[in-house]
Amino acid sequence: MQGSAGSLTASRDRALEILQTVFGYGGFRREQAAIIERVVAGGDALVLMPTGGGKSLCYQIPALLRDGVGIVVSPLIALMKDQVDALRQAGVRAAYLNSTLTPSEAAEVERGMRQGALDLVYVAPERLVTPRCLDLLSRCKVALFAIDEAHCVSQWGHDFRPEYLQLRILHDQFPKVPRIALTATADGPTRRDIIERLVLGDAEIFAASFDRPNIRYRVVAKAEAKSQLSTFLEAEHSSDAGIVYCLSRRRVEEVATWLCAKGRVALPYHAGLDPAVRERNQDRFLKEEGIIIVATVAFGMGIDKPNVRFVVHLDAPKSLEAYYQETGRAGRDGLPANAWMTYGMADVTTLLKLLDGAKLEERQRSIERHKLNALLGYCETVICRRQVLLGYFGEREHPPCGNCDNCLTPARTWDGLVTAQKALSAAARTGQRFGVAHLVDVLRGQLTQRVRQLGHHRLKTFGVGSELEKKEWQSVFRQLVAQGHLEVDMEGHGGLRLGETGPAVLRGEVPIALRSDTNEPKSPRRGDVPRDAAAPGRSLSSVDEPLFQALRARRLQLAREQGVPPYVIFHDATLLEMVRRKPTDLAAMGEIAGVGRNKLNRYGATFLAAIAGTTA
Repeated sequence: MQGSAGSLTASRDRALEILQTVFGYGGFRREQAAIIERVVAGGDALVLMPTGGGKSLCYQIPALLRDGVGIVVSPLIALMKDQVDALRQAGVRAAYLNSTLTPSEAAEVERGMRQGALDLVYVAPERLVTPRCLDLLSRCKVALFAIDEAHCVSQWGHDFRPEYLQLRILHDQFPKVPRIALTATADGPTRRDIIERLVLGDAEIFAASFDRPNIRYRVVAKAEAKSQLSTFLEAEHSSDAGIVYCLSRRRVEEVATWLCAKGRVALPYHAGLDPAVRERNQDRFLKEEGIIIVATVAFGMGIDKPNVRFVVHLDAPKSLEAYYQETGRAGRDGLPANAWMTYGMADVTTLLKLLDGAKLEERQRSIERHKLNALLGYCETVICRRQVLLGYFGEREHPPCGNCDNCLTPARTWDGLVTAQKALSAAARTGQRFGVAHLVDVLRGQLTQRVRQLGHHRLKTFGVGSELEKKEWQSVFRQLVAQGHLEVDMEGHGGLRLGETGPAVLRGEVPIALRSDTNEPKSPRRGDVPRDAAAPGRSLSSVDEPLFQALRARRLQLAREQGVPPYVIFHDATLLEMVRRKPTDLAAMGEIAGVGRNKLNRYGATFLAAIAGTTA
């Protein structure tokens, strides 16, 4: 499959031919063609593209066009295996080098690299920089180096991995081999770190929009989180695969057990589990349908499963960057998906405690606090959530999306200056050392034992907030913390104290707009299609639904026979296109997106038979 880059025109034609015949797609998306041209010509590139945006093709096609083997630096074994399985299904000569191989298997891969018998080889960063592997590469014809998940090189980023810092050696030892660094999450500081630490100063930067229009973003005030989760799943995802993120291992186990008791297949995943259990649970999630993974952030980077229909955060994530990365695991196939979060004041306190307990240099602590403040601002915003999220990554001109809770059910706001002054006064008069629960009791005039013992029933603020319910006051305090007028005192016992702008609020110098949390956003009906969705949803008729299920069953059978995830055979989007077009011969089947030449030869007849048998 390998060949010379040739002229620019020939290169473009050949790249398009590979896209169509190998991968089964009719045309390039966004900046894919320009990126491929750059790398095929021998230039370096930094690619910033959202999950599901087609990053992999940006190095896979150049590896097939250039002489030699393409080396892909990938941080996770599961990701390597998925990518290699999918490439082999498409007829590409691909392999990986990692700790799961026996010595003889690894030797066979290395021999294939030296002999030019492989197009792409995936390698972990820590293995790549060993003298043995570098020596192997020096004896191979290397087409390119692709550094996936490149944000891992940045300490500013949410998933820093020290071994990525050593990858600058590729620039030093292989200066004539093009390098392409790729990431789906990189704010300004992270981008600068990638360029500096990987020595990509001459690289052309390709920054596609980070927007994922098929994902619907929603944040709800945390009340009874598990009950809220149950309502959400029953209404919108009664049989779909998804991910539920929790902050602690104990909560992961608790929620997974609870979901199983509710009749769902839910599997835990966290760093405290036996590695064999983690691997088995992840394998089931990838290879079976309708599985829910309940996980800490130990799970997810590099997960290629395209039909994850929802990502839930039962606890707030650590940063907007982490949130974007984690929610991006939903809807990789472009079909509608949900990003749903419950959020409360306890989340803020927990995240601040984690930050306070971390052993960080002052600069890094400042970075993490900045990130947390950005997350709180996102959770409490009354404007389009997509605008806030994309603005964090530098896209500040995005119109309201029409596909988030604040767009679908605009939040009501009210002049909250007097209420804010009451809240800040309560914090100040009680000594700036008590949490929300006690301050709410003081404001609402609740004569609890603690209030009486401390003498806070004699304060001027006692009972001045009786007009608001407990839940409403909790919302007020969350918003005042998010706006910076109050802050959590982590040097003491986690009580609330006045923030930098707090005194100005008390003097009435700062306008305060607060969001009303009395009405939660309406849940969309199952099957609703977002206004700006990138692809149609599962809005199948009662006549077509049995055919879709028959095709899924056939795909699952083939996947089990081969020991691979179903989606490496065909994505749901490809099956849906088969349902809509109902091809009757191989020529018509070959025109469907995702059906390349190799897959047409292997599976065309059996899927045509399934279509004919169901529609007869």
